[in-house]
Amino acid sequence: MTRPRTRHRVATTTLALGLGIAGITAPPAAADIPPPEEGWTLTFGDDFTGEAGSLPSSDWIIDTGTSYPGGPANWGTGEIQTYTDDPANLSLDGNGNLQITPLRDDAGGWTSGRIETQRADFKAEEGGAVRIEARLQVPNVTGDAALGYWPAFWALGAPYRGDYWNWPGIGEFDVMENVNGKNETHGVLHCDVSPGGSCNETEGLGGSSPCPGETCQAGFHTYRFEWDRTGDVEELRWYVDGQQFHSVSESQVSPEAWATMTSHEGFFVLLNVAMGGAFPDKDAGFATPTEATEPGHPMLVDYVAVYNR
Repeated sequence: MTRPRTRHRVATTTLALGLGIAGITAPPAAADIPPPEEGWTLTFGDDFTGEAGSLPSSDWIIDTGTSYPGGPANWGTGEIQTYTDDPANLSLDGNGNLQITPLRDDAGGWTSGRIETQRADFKAEEGGAVRIEARLQVPNVTGDAALGYWPAFWALGAPYRGDYWNWPGIGEFDVMENVNGKNETHGVLHCDVSPGGSCNETEGLGGSSPCPGETCQAGFHTYRFEWDRTGDVEELRWYVDGQQFHSVSESQVSPEAWATMTSHEGFFVLLNVAMGGAFPDKDAGFATPTEATEPGHPMLVDYVAVYNR
C-alpha cells in the first residue's frame, strides 16, 4: 500500500516517577525474552517487568510534546496527539507488559506515549547480522472506533539525534506499523533522499501481511526485522510470527544511499502509538481520528530484544 508521509520524529525528556493507572486491565505476558539461537547473542533486552503504573526503565528515553525543539511540527507525519510522560499514557501494567494508551480530553485533544532506547548502536557488523524483535499486541479496537490509531515499532539511524533534518538518508526501519484497526502489519525501509530517490520516498519500500492466526488486534504477535550482512549482497527482512513477508536487497538501493544508511554507528529503537497523520488518513481516505474514535485502547509490549551474530 502507498502512503505519502515523512518520519522526522524524536524528542527527549527525563524520566520521572508516576502514579498507577486505574481501569485498564491487561492480559498477562506469556513469554520471557527468548534465549538467543545458536550463533546469536542477546545485545539488548527489556521484558518490562515492574510495578504497575511505573515508567519504563532508564534504558529508555521518554519523548514528549508535538515535535523536537527545532524539528518538524507534528513529528513530521501530521499526527495530532501530544506525547507525555504521564503514566496514564505510558507505564508498566504490572503483568510484564509496557502499555501505551492514547487518551482524549474533554476538549477533544489527544495524548499518547512514545519511547526510544538510550542506546543508538544497534547494527549488523561486517559479515554479521542483527535482529530487532518485539512481542506485542496492537490496540484491540477495530472499525470506526479505531480510526486514527497508528501503533509502531521501528528504528532510526543514530545521526538523526542532534540534527533532526537528515531523514531519510540516515535510514529508518519500520518493523511494525498498523493503522485504523486493520488486521495488517506493514514493514518499510526509508532511505536516500526525499522525495523520490532509490527508496521511493516519501512512501519508502514496503510490504504488508495479515497477522497469522489471531488478528493483530486480538492477540500478541512477534514482529522481527533482520539486517543480514553474511552473504555477498546484504539483505533486510521483515517477519511476523516467524513468517517472512518482505525483504529489500542492497542491490535495490543506490550504492551511495546504502552506504550512508549503513556506515554510521547504528540505530535506536522506538515504540509509540500516534493518532492521525498521513498514513491513517491516506488509508481511511479522510482525516482521522474522528468523533467515533474510541480513546483508551493500549498497545501492550511484552518484550523488546536485539540479537547479533
